[in-house]
Amino acid sequence: MPIPFSLPLIDADVVAEVNDALTGTGWLTTGPKVRQLEAEITKITGTPVLCVNSWTSGAMLMLHWFGVGPGDEVIIPAYTYSATALCAMNLGATVVMVDVDDDVTISAARIRAAITPQTKAVIPVDMAGWPADYDGIRAVLAEPAVLEQFTATTERQGKLGRILLLSDAAHSIGSTYQGRPNGQQADATVFSLHSVKNITTGEGGAICINLPEPFDNDAEYLFLRAFALNGQTKSAFEKNQPGAWRYDIIDQGMKVNMPDIGAAIGLAQIRKYESTLLPDRKRIFAQYQAGFAGRDWALLPVSKNSERESSCHLYMLRIAGANESTRDAIIQVIADRGVGVNVHYIPMPMLTLFKSRGYEIADYPKTLELYSNEITLPLYNGLTDEQVAEVIRVVIESVESTL
Repeated sequence: MPIPFSLPLIDADVVAEVNDALTGTGWLTTGPKVRQLEAEITKITGTPVLCVNSWTSGAMLMLHWFGVGPGDEVIIPAYTYSATALCAMNLGATVVMVDVDDDVTISAARIRAAITPQTKAVIPVDMAGWPADYDGIRAVLAEPAVLEQFTATTERQGKLGRILLLSDAAHSIGSTYQGRPNGQQADATVFSLHSVKNITTGEGGAICINLPEPFDNDAEYLFLRAFALNGQTKSAFEKNQPGAWRYDIIDQGMKVNMPDIGAAIGLAQIRKYESTLLPDRKRIFAQYQAGFAGRDWALLPVSKNSERESSCHLYMLRIAGANESTRDAIIQVIADRGVGVNVHYIPMPMLTLFKSRGYEIADYPKTLELYSNEITLPLYNGLTDEQVAEVIRVVIESVESTL
């Protein structure tokens, strides 16, 4: 039987929760299911959480909130999905790409070298669910010389007094860093709830608000709720209550709110995420580690060390001795045997949009090295031990018949 690369978890709990949205509350756009989902994510992160309709819109909302726009620079890794760049580019800001370290996360040293007086935000990426080096990045942003050159052009920038640290945690809900849950490592953290992610709402995102004093995170959450709904102080659900029709528009916001019908899917999943779904992903990851151990061509990803633990969103296997052409040939053999695999990601400087803007992959040698021999294996709730064993067998045979 073919093994697809990814499948969303649609079980009886999901069906029941969606049916409740359809026939119980009878409400489809932002309403009680969204607020319940926010509360469940807060239990995991320990921060106020605002759900929105995608990771991209959540990141754009936070950059817009901070006043990032034309003339500003945002530093990101070259090795990530294009949304990390587009959230800043769509606001008119300039994206400054830097190379990554061996663990596929952004290099703190390269961030330091890229900072200018125009830098307004840094967006590290927790690739595959593995947290970035947040202590190293925060240390860079707190350097006196970096603080001295920071130029605030909005009230909120002046209030923060430094470059905004915005975490691209699209892959990493449930990961930890220095014993603390993801969501507490940056000023704001944005999870993706896209269909292929650990928790899904079909399309969606969740913003964790973790701003330092003098910001009031609960107050900022209430403002961002309105900011995500065209600056409107009440959702349609709230306005629909008897006698509650009056509202105000308090700022020039965006329209990026999450609908209840999608939140219902995520709500059913997240209630058992820490108890069942996340441990199941770790089981699959561990089976892959054991299955490829001892193969001299297998460069295995890390899921845990003394300071970080992954959410095990992706299993990114690298093939020692393979170049891009060989890797692609291996993928074709695997596909011919009925196993779906993928590559994460084609580096942005290799894509037409970014090449046309002057980015060149030669400037990011570590990114190119890590990409060229990477194959991502199936990792999702519902994979059986037998299916994982079949993936391991097929991959081993495909690699060793091709190298």
